[in-house]
Amino acid sequence: MRRHYGRGKEKRGWSGPKHGPRRHRRSGHGNRAGSLEQEEPQTPVNAGPSSSGDPSSSSSTQNSVVPELPGFYYDSEKNRYFRLLPGHNNYNPLTKESIQHKVMECKRLRLLEEEEKQKKKTRAGLNSSVLLQKRQLGLLSSTSYCRLVHELKVNCMQRRKIEIHSPDSSVAGTNNFKIIVVNSVCWASLTHPDSHVLLCLMGIAETPGCASLLPASLFSSTNPGDRPGMLCSFKISTAWSCAWCLNPQADNCFSTGLTRRVLVTNVVTGHRQTFGTSSDVLAQQFARQTPVLYNGCRSGEIFSIDVRQRNRKGQSWKAIRLFHGSAVTSIHLMEAEHYLMAADMAGKIKLWDLRTTKCVKQYHGHHNEYAILPLHVNEEEGLLTAVGQDCYTRIWSLQDTHLLRTIPSPHPSSKDAIPSVVFSSRLGGRQGVPGLLMAVKQDLYHFSYI
Repeated sequence: MRRHYGRGKEKRGWSGPKHGPRRHRRSGHGNRAGSLEQEEPQTPVNAGPSSSGDPSSSSSTQNSVVPELPGFYYDSEKNRYFRLLPGHNNYNPLTKESIQHKVMECKRLRLLEEEEKQKKKTRAGLNSSVLLQKRQLGLLSSTSYCRLVHELKVNCMQRRKIEIHSPDSSVAGTNNFKIIVVNSVCWASLTHPDSHVLLCLMGIAETPGCASLLPASLFSSTNPGDRPGMLCSFKISTAWSCAWCLNPQADNCFSTGLTRRVLVTNVVTGHRQTFGTSSDVLAQQFARQTPVLYNGCRSGEIFSIDVRQRNRKGQSWKAIRLFHGSAVTSIHLMEAEHYLMAADMAGKIKLWDLRTTKCVKQYHGHHNEYAILPLHVNEEEGLLTAVGQDCYTRIWSLQDTHLLRTIPSPHPSSKDAIPSVVFSSRLGGRQGVPGLLMAVKQDLYHFSYI
């Protein structure tokens, strides 16, 4: 009996992590891990096979007669029980966390394999010839036709790895940014659109944090010897977020979201305005039509500030106020400035109508519990892109909230390997086609329309 329950020498001799991922999970103690397998909505591509077609599903059903033992995990492949521990243990590394990690890694590898085998797979009835025929017959409106075409193209995007060759290390200044710890970054338009980069740098040891304005030409590959240095730098407390103002009524101004306050700085005059808040400001964006700054807080509150008004005591200067149930990690003001997209640490993505202060749409499938993760909205293509804490990149249709595609990470999922992505309507220049750039650790990948 001791050997049967894995308590003797054989248990120590079996090293769980050295074995491959197991497809068969006991429903009792594997519930938490198994639920992650089914949390993804079925998507046109990369959603994995249905439960009816998954061999692990049938095996799990056959093994359902195996009795559950509290504190033990049943391995159907070895036909044995193994003891579960609450945390890591060198003698018995089989824990709930390790099981969950194996399940996630097995799922990621399966989806990557499906991407290679079924690169052209889309949902039934979705191909260019059928869409065009329906459009010509008047069965599809212009809006529906455009959205379906984008869905078709998004699902046909293929991953390509980009090889980056490091510059000559002998050139001065090429390694200046290896030790920089950036909390937040955004484009700044000082002399022309996107002429500079605004970086909020984290303070290290006795060095205070700062907001630095760098010319974009610093990153140009032409004439490296003529690159200008840092334009200006402002000492600030550690900033959670930053935003540049493009409205002429608050020209040359940027904001930083700090701990329980908002700081608005003019880079020419150095004048500063401080607005006290009741929570840390994790996300910011300026409106273009008016000098209004939108802020998302750790408390779940979203509020706006008209930066033309002087500092006031209390919070009477707040104009629009919205509320999420969890910390707001990212906000995006739509072009017409009547709607605001926001994501929080509960994995909720909502579209708010600023005129009625009501949520009008929700985008399901995003995964987040504690990370500050950005949203990427591309209105020209009608797409919303976000990377979850589970390292999956998801693309939704802005119009009908349909999840168009779920892209697994090329690297094993971990807290320090969450991909950073950006979508562009003209990737590579004016003549470019829409596409997605994905950076994971030291690797850069390119997904483009075909």
